Amino acid sequence: MVKAIMSLPKEQWFEYINAKTRSQVRVKSAAGPEGPIYVERKNPTKKGGAISKATLSSPMIWRIANAYAPNVPINFDRVLAGSYNTRSLLEALLAHTPEFYWCVPGRIELLNNSSEIKRGHKHIVWMPESPHENGVLIESKFGSDQAISEIPTQAIIYDSLAITKTLLPVEMDIDVKRRHLQIQIALLEIGNQLGFRTWIAHNDKGFMYGKKRVGELDGVIAKLSDERVLASYEEAKVAANLIDCIWFKNGRLMPAVMEVEQSTGVTSGLTRMKKFQDLGPRLADIRWVIVAADEDRAEVIRKANTLQFQSLNAKYFSYSAVEELYSLCKRRNLSNKAVNEEFLDCFMEPCLPALELQ
Repeated sequence: MVKAIMSLPKEQWFEYINAKTRSQVRVKSAAGPEGPIYVERKNPTKKGGAISKATLSSPMIWRIANAYAPNVPINFDRVLAGSYNTRSLLEALLAHTPEFYWCVPGRIELLNNSSEIKRGHKHIVWMPESPHENGVLIESKFGSDQAISEIPTQAIIYDSLAITKTLLPVEMDIDVKRRHLQIQIALLEIGNQLGFRTWIAHNDKGFMYGKKRVGELDGVIAKLSDERVLASYEEAKVAANLIDCIWFKNGRLMPAVMEVEQSTGVTSGLTRMKKFQDLGPRLADIRWVIVAADEDRAEVIRKANTLQFQSLNAKYFSYSAVEELYSLCKRRNLSNKAVNEEFLDCFMEPCLPALELQ
């Protein structure tokens, strides 16, 4: 997306999609391949037509990028939940790039037992197989002929986490640790639904979640020595002690070994998993997984492809994918009777092939 926007004609002013909005925007520069993007905007109908500067942040760009699939219209306001006051600038610029079109798909409105298709809202659709001229705003007839039935957004609700500075390393921020623990809790809950026992890093078990310590929650393994699969691997148990999350199954299998990278660099998590791999049992079908924020995808894939970590054949499990699976488990009461372990692979991205395809 950033590359496409930066390929727009330089110094050209672009109109917003809404004809009633007279403001215009142009691209100035980008800090990197993932943004942020620096732009200028003006309203030529206002006296003086003053130009102001604005920034399209990397998190906003990533949220939009992660929402896209080919030929599926998305509404920026809905994806961004109305946040980011520069979302209309990103929308306008993206719609002028060759692979993106604007459209107004119908909206299926349900009233009692009947439905009616009404005029919907503005959407942007990605059509990589049908590029148009660069710098031109074009409506997609394909997208506008579609109709969308919107389901309610699924919210993830976490209990309170009691975190104090005395429990944290000096350099760690409380909000950073809170997010790290929330993702661990989501992984634990997913594991419970799928019939796994879950190891949580020893140094995270003392935090309070709701009215219990994390180490006292249902499904959490008290001691690694309780797992038969590691019984003969004393050094591996030591290496696994600080790994954020490990799923165990039937005392004989480890479906996934996961490092949550919210506060430390990707390399440290890969290093811990690599050491555990070298010292632990040679089991088939272990998933070595880096769990990280959506905007950290490129960094995860780059680091996972370095020679020293390639034996892990690591997978990337984005925060949004974790919470999507967590929500699905809770809403549909998924269990290991309903889905098999391969179902997990739908939510995880292999890192090694991803680099080859870029």
